[in-house]
Amino acid sequence: MSFSGQQKKALDAAEAAGPEDASADAAEAARADSTDSGKGGFRGRYAWIGTAASIVLFAVSLGVLWKLVQTVTWAELHAAFTAATGKQLGIALLFVAVSYAFLTGYDALALRQLRIKVPYRITALASFTSYAVSFTLGFPLLTAGTIRYWIYSRHGLSAAKIAALTVIAGFTFWLGMGVVLGLSLVVEASQLAGLTFTSIRLNQGAGYAALVLVLGYLGWVSLKRRSVKVRGWRLELPGASVSLGQMLVGIGDVCAAAAVLYVLLPAGLTIGFTTFLAIYVLAAMLGIASNAPGGLGVFEATILLALSSLPRDQVLGSLLMFRICYYLGPFVLALAMLGAYEIAKRARDLRDHPPPAA
Repeated sequence: MSFSGQQKKALDAAEAAGPEDASADAAEAARADSTDSGKGGFRGRYAWIGTAASIVLFAVSLGVLWKLVQTVTWAELHAAFTAATGKQLGIALLFVAVSYAFLTGYDALALRQLRIKVPYRITALASFTSYAVSFTLGFPLLTAGTIRYWIYSRHGLSAAKIAALTVIAGFTFWLGMGVVLGLSLVVEASQLAGLTFTSIRLNQGAGYAALVLVLGYLGWVSLKRRSVKVRGWRLELPGASVSLGQMLVGIGDVCAAAAVLYVLLPAGLTIGFTTFLAIYVLAAMLGIASNAPGGLGVFEATILLALSSLPRDQVLGSLLMFRICYYLGPFVLALAMLGAYEIAKRARDLRDHPPPAA
């Protein structure tokens, strides 16, 4: 689940397509005034700071990961990798399906907000394939954005509408992450303090802060219609009812994704699922900040550090199995589905518009 930079880049792509594609109800094109341009120039001059921070975070995490796995032999890793039982794999794959099913809800809610009717089978195809490919390859503008445009444009959606859909889906993701992180930090503050070497009050304070931010956002959008402007584009935000739906979908996605790794962890795990949720969300957020595809390296290093009480070879084996189940498997399936979709479309086009007889 990686939405880092995707919202901004998608709006850039829509801007290039021209304001004539914009929807009055969703993504209305409007050039920024001189003040906004000045602010944009200021932001542009310092945009490298975020990129540099991501690179540093990624490099440090790779260093930590390398140091952690140096004590693991290939034989131990192979044994841990193959130690998963059939029951574990079956439950893990079930949670993978549940997580990706919730991901289709991201697009479905966004389309509802944009007042666009698209058959659910198309929504599910575009959502699943775009996320499965971008999670593995990264570069969401070139992967998820291209796939979404390829599928949705054939059903009447303009580049601006697809960009707006991407932004709203991002809000769904962060609402779910905020609620899960906040509740986990509050409920499991004591156990997390021992795992992360922090204090109970610090964990509870961070948890309450996250929940206050989510509740504040829900209250803010419920008072009246709200909109945000990004690089001259104005987008109407979902109201309270849609936002609550977004929150529930986001919670379901995050919990199901965390459950995939949780059931693959070795026996002897002494922490509960609620505690593990906080660790998983923190690892996922750091992975997003690194801009690495799927948080590769950063995610693993965070999990290994938090679960240092368990044998590293077994945890690393579980992480590799998680990568296969949650990323590689859906990626291969998505490529097959896209190929089948294109073949079916070409066959339908030939049937409806046969070539002229020689």
